[in-house]
Amino acid sequence: MKNIKIGFDRRNHHEIADIFNLYGEQYREHNSISCEQAKVMHHIQVCRTAALGGHVEQCNECGYEKIAYNSCRNRHCPKCQTMTKEKWLNARKAELLPCGYFHLVFTLPHTLNPIILCNKKTMLTILFASVNATLQAFAKDPQWRLNGQLGIIAVLHTWSQTLLDHFHLHCLVPAGALSSVHNKWNPTRKNFLFQIKSLAKGYRKQYLHKLNSAYQQKKLIFPGKTASIGSQKIFEEMTENLSKIDWIAYAKRPFAGPEQVLEYLGRYTHRIAISNNRLISIGKKQVIFTYSDRKNDNEKKTMTLDAEEFIRRFLLHVLPKGFMKIRYFGFLSDVKKKKCIQLIRQLLNHIVKLPDQVKETVQQIMQRITGIDITCCPKCKKGKMITVKELPRPVWNTS
Repeated sequence: MKNIKIGFDRRNHHEIADIFNLYGEQYREHNSISCEQAKVMHHIQVCRTAALGGHVEQCNECGYEKIAYNSCRNRHCPKCQTMTKEKWLNARKAELLPCGYFHLVFTLPHTLNPIILCNKKTMLTILFASVNATLQAFAKDPQWRLNGQLGIIAVLHTWSQTLLDHFHLHCLVPAGALSSVHNKWNPTRKNFLFQIKSLAKGYRKQYLHKLNSAYQQKKLIFPGKTASIGSQKIFEEMTENLSKIDWIAYAKRPFAGPEQVLEYLGRYTHRIAISNNRLISIGKKQVIFTYSDRKNDNEKKTMTLDAEEFIRRFLLHVLPKGFMKIRYFGFLSDVKKKKCIQLIRQLLNHIVKLPDQVKETVQQIMQRITGIDITCCPKCKKGKMITVKELPRPVWNTS
């Protein structure tokens, strides 16, 4: 593995699919992977290929034809997130509040990584629950002068810039609490939500309590290299040690208003472990990609990994089937947000203009993002591309 400092962003046409096509079969032969990981690999490999079917488009002016293949729509696929993100962001416009927003991050100690990788659903569900419980408890504590319920959008990230397992939660919190007793909005101070060291201690306490409960209820498994941790003595020693170290929680500068919130959401919510435009080179059983060195002012560098190690790292971040990586709590929870958002806006007597929800077609979204009209004929530049024929999936690939 090599780290090299670079002074530019190099863009190319390499794709994660190319890595799986070249080295995926060999990786499967020598490594055990889960059904979900195998499914992700397959979906990325066949995305926008004949294997998924598609349609033929023809120019209504010059008669030029081209084939457009269907996307896999897998949430781990680097080619399928843009449209999903834009539609999700548009839906969130109806939920914005005319106030500042805080951005908090809660990280799990790397000591827990081996257990998390064997128990993703349980351990990461505990992460969401612990962060929510901590923040809501602080909001109700009189010393912080909020005396109400917070609204929280929590987004799970599982990776570091070098694709290693790094489990942390990004939380977006409107700058105030809703008191249900008096239907009152209690704003926070402009640049302060809670004392961060106290918050980290509360988060540590909540997580370890819930972790111990899961262990006692035998909800955790300890296969392979984690087998020794499964013994009660070693598990208790580990949690005791974890209770004595500082856990990482920190707050970023609060957002000034709705537009900044949308910009943040666009950056964080639908990310995957690595995008195609970070790939520099694939070949000779190696992958070279760029990353930002967080310890050195986000300096751009490159890393070289064996293809097998790259695939291993990528698959670390495949989530369990149906696991929700974006969750809503407090007055932003699904059962409360419609009524609560309307109430809070009335209480704030808001004069800030909020972004409007708009109905956009795929073509309109792509033109807004890229400036390119995807219906325009790429040959004559005058006509419109019209679908003239559907291409079904091959019979052997109907699953």
